[in-house]
Amino acid sequence: MKAAFIALTISGFTLYAVTACQSNAAYNKDRKSRTKDTTQIEITDEAKAAVLNSPRTKAQQAELEAFYNTGLLRAGFNGSMIVAKKGVIIFEKYHGLENYRVKNSLIGDSSSFQLASVSKTFTGMATLYLAEQQKLSLEDTLQKFFPNFPYKGITVRMLLSHRSGLPNYLYFCDSIWPDRQKYMTNDDVIRLMEQHKPKIQHMPGTHFQYCNTNFMLLASIIEKVSGEKYADFLHKTFFEPLGMNNTFVYDPRTPPRAHQTVSHKYNGQAEPDTNFDGVVGDKGIYSTAQDMLKWDQGLYSGKLFTPEWLKQAYTPYSHEKPGVRNYGLGWRLMVYPDSTEIVYHNGWWHGNNTVFYRIVKDTSTIIILGNKYNRNIYHAVKPVAAILGAGDGETEGEE
Repeated sequence: MKAAFIALTISGFTLYAVTACQSNAAYNKDRKSRTKDTTQIEITDEAKAAVLNSPRTKAQQAELEAFYNTGLLRAGFNGSMIVAKKGVIIFEKYHGLENYRVKNSLIGDSSSFQLASVSKTFTGMATLYLAEQQKLSLEDTLQKFFPNFPYKGITVRMLLSHRSGLPNYLYFCDSIWPDRQKYMTNDDVIRLMEQHKPKIQHMPGTHFQYCNTNFMLLASIIEKVSGEKYADFLHKTFFEPLGMNNTFVYDPRTPPRAHQTVSHKYNGQAEPDTNFDGVVGDKGIYSTAQDMLKWDQGLYSGKLFTPEWLKQAYTPYSHEKPGVRNYGLGWRLMVYPDSTEIVYHNGWWHGNNTVFYRIVKDTSTIIILGNKYNRNIYHAVKPVAAILGAGDGETEGEE
């Protein structure tokens, strides 16, 4: 069994073929007994050498180096970047400062960045984790969790796929939150929605509209169903088993952690927290580039999710507009006619810009995390994806 698992980590397709043969009962038993070590991806030295010694990889490394120097760095990049193939890092760079006020705070492999909306990938998969355990159903309506919630007919699946029609709390709370100096919580936002009933944007289930309120609600549902704090549940379920030792849910009421980067405006001035930084689920997770590669590979491991549940996560749910771009359950998608799948998410919060880009067919990964506002981070994906020979790389959406 161990040799089979190692082989799985080298190819996404082989993984699906083997793990799909497991019965649900056997899979659930295996998952319940998993340890920190067995949940991590294992890659043999031979597999690493095969990737790193490939002439194609060496050519790609040279192209990536040239692009990084002439593209990202010249555009003022301040952050971390990793490009990996089959879980093997082929390009890794760190540049700039964790805090512009501290000149020796150099960004390195332990530097954690506010992921912004890349946090939604964790919230979405945590919801699916509970659904797979039959702790909730994707067809449950919000009244099951929030009996006084004023909007009817909205399901968990609609939250995950941004088809709820709910208004964005980042906008309507501006006028009804009484104390701008006090951090809001998820419970505060829900209470305001119940009291003030801000206008719904469209009828539930009728079309896609990206909305941070959806994932704020999902974080609260995770807490109600699991009986644990959102941060504790993610730590126990994902961060600790995958060895993501520098990943955590941010609480602005507590002191910053070691190597937690400061958010900066484009000119290098610090970007302060606001009252919205106490709300989690749509944002709020800090992580490193190396930890995000562990998250990427953990989703291929067969230890966290069956292929059936991953397929649900990566299925397009909005078809009002033609084209390759779509949204799954917590993931942005690009699905091409040749069946190539790009599963990704971007993020933007304060001065933080983030890209988490996964080419499923050959398990290639692009991770770029920045803590000084720089939209070139999003534009960098296209040339990097082209170097890897995947799609057009033109991502959609900053947050």
